[in-house]
Formats: sequence, C-alpha cells, structure tokens
Amino acid sequence: MIHLTFPDGARREFEAGVTGVDIAKGISPSLLKRTVAMALDGTVTDLADPISKDAKIEFIGRDDPRALELIRHDCAHVLAEAVQSLWPGTQVTIGPVIENGFYYDFYRDTPFTPEDFPAIEAEMKKIIARDAPFTKEVWTRDAVRDLFEKKGEAFKVELVDAIPAGEDLKLYRQGEWFDLCRGPHMTSTGKIGDAFKLMKVAGAYWRGDSTRPMLTRIYATAFAKKEELDTYLHQLEEAEKRDHRRLGREMDLFHFQEEGPGTVFWHKKGWTLFQSLTNYMRRRLSRLGYDEVNAPQLLDKSLWETSGHWGWYQENMFAVKSAYAYMNPEDQEAEQRVFALKPMNCPGHVQIFKHGLKSYRDLPLRLAEFGAVHRYEPSGALHGLMRVRGFTQDDAHIFCTDEQMASECLAINDLILSTYKDFGFDKIVVKLSTRPEKRVGSDALWDRAESVMMKVLEQIKEQSGGTIETSINPGEGAFYGPKFEYVLRDAIGRDWQCGTTQVDFNLPERFGAFYIAEDGSKTVPVMIHRAICGSMERFTGILIEHFAGHFPLWLAPTQVVVATITNDGDDYARDVASQLRDAGLRVETDLRNEKITYKVREHSLAKIPVLLVVGRKEAADKAVSIRRLGSPDQNVVSLADAVATLSKEAVPPDQKRLAAE
Repeated sequence: MIHLTFPDGARREFEAGVTGVDIAKGISPSLLKRTVAMALDGTVTDLADPISKDAKIEFIGRDDPRALELIRHDCAHVLAEAVQSLWPGTQVTIGPVIENGFYYDFYRDTPFTPEDFPAIEAEMKKIIARDAPFTKEVWTRDAVRDLFEKKGEAFKVELVDAIPAGEDLKLYRQGEWFDLCRGPHMTSTGKIGDAFKLMKVAGAYWRGDSTRPMLTRIYATAFAKKEELDTYLHQLEEAEKRDHRRLGREMDLFHFQEEGPGTVFWHKKGWTLFQSLTNYMRRRLSRLGYDEVNAPQLLDKSLWETSGHWGWYQENMFAVKSAYAYMNPEDQEAEQRVFALKPMNCPGHVQIFKHGLKSYRDLPLRLAEFGAVHRYEPSGALHGLMRVRGFTQDDAHIFCTDEQMASECLAINDLILSTYKDFGFDKIVVKLSTRPEKRVGSDALWDRAESVMMKVLEQIKEQSGGTIETSINPGEGAFYGPKFEYVLRDAIGRDWQCGTTQVDFNLPERFGAFYIAEDGSKTVPVMIHRAICGSMERFTGILIEHFAGHFPLWLAPTQVVVATITNDGDDYARDVASQLRDAGLRVETDLRNEKITYKVREHSLAKIPVLLVVGRKEAADKAVSIRRLGSPDQNVVSLADAVATLSKEAVPPDQKRLAAE
C-alpha cells in the first residue's frame, strides 16, 4: 500500500500501481473530465502513470499555469502529424517548447512557407477534434531504432543512436501517429483547444551544424484560452510598432554595421538620450554616498584566473596580445602576456579597494562605475541594443561588514524601485536566485548569504505592502554568490530582467582583500555587486520600446523644435530657441522653406515631444503656438509662459524631489 497526500492535507491509502486516472475517477467523474495531468511531489507526469510510492499528489486542469507547457508540447505533436499527413515523406526531427510557444523542425525537399499555414492549421484542427488519447509505450532502444529506420526517419534514427545502448525509450501515440518523446502529455489531443497559431518559418541546420542538412523550422504558439492568444498577438503587433531598431532609425538615434558587430554607433540624438540616462543615475548615486571610479578595460589574464572568471566565463571573454607579439612569436623580448577585455568591473574594483589600508570606519565603501565591458555573444544572438558585445554597466560594488549587509541590500532595493518608478515602471518582481551546482566558496558561506538575503526578501515584500511580487529561483545564482533579480514589466506587458543585487563572500577572499576590524583583526569584507539598469544600452532599448519613442520631456533627446510658417518668422524663431536654451532645454529650429504641415508630420515621425510654431503674427505678439506629440490640438501662449512651462516640465524627477525637500 502507498499513501498519497492531497493539496488540502488529506492523506489516503491506495494500492501500489494505482494511476492518476483511477484516483480522479474515484473522486468524481467531473474531476477526471477536467484534469489533464497530475503532479507527484511537484513533478508533472501523465495522468495515466502508475504511482508506486508515497507522494504528494495534485490534479492539473487546463487553466493551471503548469498546463501551458503541456498544451504547447501536445500542439507540437499535432503540428508534426498534420504536416506528415498533408505531405507524406516529410521527416520530423525535434519539436521543443520554447518561451511563448514551440517549434518543430522538418526535412523536406521543398521548404515550407507561410502560405502553407492555412492548410496545416486546418489539418491540426481536425486532429484536435478527433480527440485521440495520448498513450505512452515503453520500447527497447533497438526496437525504436528499427521502427524509425523502417519508416525512413533518418533524423529520428540518429537521435536514437545518441542514446546509450540498453536504455528503454518512450513513444507517445495519438491515434495512428506516434513520436519519440520523454513526455509528459495531457490525456488527449482534444484538450489542446483552438487557441493556437502558426507564426513563422525559418531555416535551421540539423544539430546547429552548417555542414548538416538544412531543415524548415515552423514556429507556433498556443494558449489555454483564445483571449490569451489574442492578447499575445496584440502584444506582438504592438512590439513590432515599438521595435527600438525601427524607432532608432526614425528618430536618428543609432545604427549598427558589420565592421563593428554587436557594438553601437551612437548618433547625436541617441548619445544625448544615453547621457541623460547616465547623468540621472550619476545624480542618484552621488546623493547616496557612492564614489565613482574607473578601472582599466584591459587586464592581465592572471587577474581573471584569480577571480575565477577565466575558468567559469572564458568562452564569453575577448583575449588579446599585442599585434607585434602575434606577428613575432619567436621574439623572446616581445611582450607575450595575454590580456582580456573586461567582461565585468568587479575584479578592478577589488584592486581599488585594496589600494591603501581600510578600517571598519571606512565601511560601507560604495564604488560605482559606468564601465565599458565586452562579452562575446554569438552573432545569431545579437539583437539591436538588447543583445550586444560591447556595452556600459551602471555597476557598483559595496564593500561592507557582515552586519551591514542586510541594510545595504535594503538600501539598494529602495534605489532600484524608485529608479524604475521614475521611468514609469510600477510592476516589479524581485526574485532570489540561490546557489548553482557549479560554484565557488564553502557551503557555510552560502548558507549565511542565502539566510540574510531570504530575510531581506521578506522585508522587501513587507515594506511594499504586498505590491512587490517575490519569488525564489533555485540554482540560478552567480557562481560566487546568491542574488536578487529585479524584473520589470513594460507598457505592453513584457517582462525584462534588469537590476541585480549579488552578495559575494568569495571574490574579496580570493584577492586577499581585507579591512581592519574594530578588534584590530584583518577581516575579509562582504562584497555586494549591484546594477540597476544593468546594460545601459539594453535599458535604453527597453525605454525606447516602453515609451514607443514618446519620451517624457526630461528624457527626450530633442525636447523642442521651433518651426516657422514662413521665412518672415526666422529671426523670431532663433530668438525663441535661444531663450529656451538659456532655460536649459534641448532645442532645434526648422527654418526650411517647406509647408508647416510637412514639418509637423516629419517631426511627429521623429517623436519630438513639443513643436513650437511661429510666424509673423506670433512674432508681433511675442507668442508661440504649441503642438504636443500625439495631440491634434494647438494652443497659442506667450513666449514667457511657454518657456516657464516647458522648463519646469523638463526637470528630471530626481531633481524635482530634491527641490521639494
């Protein structure tokens, strides 16, 4: 006999080998009807699986968040069946669930195109309507290999060959069609529903190897409800409109080119935006007692070996010698040392901390740097400002005592949350990532760090009054310590992980850093790694998409354009622009001999927040006509009032708070 514990705490006895189907049916037919899978001790399994030992059991319905991956997984199998039904001879390869959906790779002489989607989707609906049960069969490895070899499925045969001999494999059937799969699956194809859509096709080499056959990858998505699918499709539509790469071109902010892969060519307006963001962060840090420093970008390999990065992170680093040393390896006098472009700032900051004796009275010492770092990212992963090889970190490291650690983490939390609020982000999730399998440092140090951060996480939630969501990410910490991850939600509902707070007991010790404690002993400081924006380039891209280019006035690269109706207003336009600049605004003039409707349309496309239109009448009255981006209205006000209103509106939020204190 086995004992199963239900979510309500009830504990019941069953014969060993009882299935989830048996249990659900015994409780009520309606429960069985709405259940698609079960979880045993938190692990999702097929409802028809036999249960052989004591466990906690949960029944999973389609609306359970855990069912979404099953819906997409099952839908991938249905996609594969539909394709092979419509185009016999097509070979199937793999079809995993990915973020926001799934894909399946197919081998066929004629690649699929989006024009094939209607027929495929129609066939998928037929398969789902048949509501064939998913059934699992366990076969020997050799039998599975023979099965797929007879079917002419060469790619499946290769997958089976990669599995150790003697290992049993699982096949899942849905009617006559079957696939090699680890599972789990829902009870039948009908449980998938109709909230799915094929999205796009792409080429993909088998096993990611350019020497292997080219496959057609069909991307798709699926949800539990049609409303959720519609919301997601609308989000994609909005995301396309807000794509920072497109807006970057329209607003003349930046560009990329092949000669500098993964690095940004900032234009004047884009650099102004970037510097406005940087200056905001500098002001915030200065008021909180941070010391801004700057460590070298090029450091000897030995330093990265000591830090552990050379062992843990080498594949993502750029290593260099002098060109002369490469060209003349036989020259013993040539400097043959290997250097690395820094992928992060922390080892350099430890060196700054170590320079000169530190006392407990000097702590906490907060070192900040807007450090340029370089990390190798595969070319296929590069994505505008969001994924680059060279970027700037708004990095800081706090060296403190063990007793100061919790209060410093809370202070960092307050800074991060208030910063995000200033940029219009009010939905934040704070995640605690705990020790990974590959790590440095003793378990005792990890126990201490995780204990403190768990208490801080509880305080964060308590102080927010429940408005901040918190969660645990087991095994996702950095190799040197646990960390908080701050995930913000943008205007169209997408989540972005930006800020981090990482407690590190290991790096200072590896470098021999210490301070003189109150009792006169040499004590290793706690090192807290902290970033708010993370990558300044990526955060800029997030802001572009969050605001859809419609920046608040304080952040806009060009805040005001003064445009003339006719050339009679040119001198007055220059005077208006001069007074606005004197008031601290970023201003341009448009004196071209073009119709004002053309100018308005062009500056609207460039997302200029305020357009001041002037002509002969405005010049005579010392007035301006104000047009706001996104509004058809225009208001005529005196120049003095316009300057006063706009200069007040353009004050950054941190300076407004300072003035109000």
